Amino acid sequence: MNSQSLWEFFGLSATGLDAWLIEAVVIVSIAGTTHLLLRSLWKRLHTAAVESTNQWDDIVLDASEKPVHILWLVIALWVLLANTHRHFDLNLLSALDNFADAGAILLIFWFLIRLIKGAEGELVRQHGTTGNSDDIATIVAVAKLLRVTVWVISILLLLQNLGVSVSGILAFGGIGGIAVGFAAKDILANFFGSLTVFLDRPFTVGDWIRSPDQEIEGTVEDVGWRTTRIRTFDQRPLYVPNSVFTHISIENPSRMRNRRIYETIGVRYEDSTQVASIIEQVKEMLQEHPEIDPGRTLIVNFNSFGPSSLDFFVYTFTRTTNWVRYHEIKQEVLLRILEIIHENGADVAFPTRTLHLEGMSIEPELVGLNG
Repeated sequence: MNSQSLWEFFGLSATGLDAWLIEAVVIVSIAGTTHLLLRSLWKRLHTAAVESTNQWDDIVLDASEKPVHILWLVIALWVLLANTHRHFDLNLLSALDNFADAGAILLIFWFLIRLIKGAEGELVRQHGTTGNSDDIATIVAVAKLLRVTVWVISILLLLQNLGVSVSGILAFGGIGGIAVGFAAKDILANFFGSLTVFLDRPFTVGDWIRSPDQEIEGTVEDVGWRTTRIRTFDQRPLYVPNSVFTHISIENPSRMRNRRIYETIGVRYEDSTQVASIIEQVKEMLQEHPEIDPGRTLIVNFNSFGPSSLDFFVYTFTRTTNWVRYHEIKQEVLLRILEIIHENGADVAFPTRTLHLEGMSIEPELVGLNG
């Protein structure tokens, strides 16, 4: 707004309080009317966004609606204060500039926070309906990190607007950060460990995990910023610092595609003529079994001459990864193999040892008679 007052713009002459009051009424009236028009425009935009198949326009509109309305009110207030300064010479220019800058920072901050929240909700909803639940933890973590970043930047900009030297704060942070880093290195290590878990996604809530490096095994219940809570199979909670996951190996059985049956079975040496038939029938049984995955490796072969048995091994995979169902299928398969062995007139061997004595004679003990 230039130095010419609204009063002079309309060709009238007035000074002091009267001119200020009339200008204030005109500014408030224009602001109110524009606010109503803006609400009507936003309503039309929402209607158009609802009719579209893209959900992101709804998110942007929802995030920007209230900040835009408040922005227009802030502009009206700024114009009103500027007119007050011109009429009464209250030295408000510096304060008005700071007010405008602070208002712009807060509104942009508010918009970004609302946008992040809306995007997080939409992404979680999409991955929840498609079944990609392992991505939800990453989405939530990235959203939290973005919110923290927006908060920090906004606070620094507000401090700069209030005349506080941000460079001094950053310099102090650089020097003090070293001391804080040494004092809180474990906290920082756990924080960055949690970021590693969230971004790399070796596991998520609900997964069964185990580590061959440490005695860690159970179901993940919660992944926090400092620790991960695991429920062991004896139902005890295990709290693991997140920094541990940056230097140990993790197995995630929950993400297996199949479970393996790998067994070695021995038959008696006297049943050697039936071994080939037994192996062929076992292989045929596995190929026809509805719970065995034909797309995975399936091997049934004679393997070795054992100390007391002729050994063949079974190597195959079940369709299911459920632990209980897997053992039911495995039991069914092993019992069926036992039936096949018996149907061929053979039997499973058990440890035996035969001792051959050759070239040895036992001399009767001669007992001398006295007398």
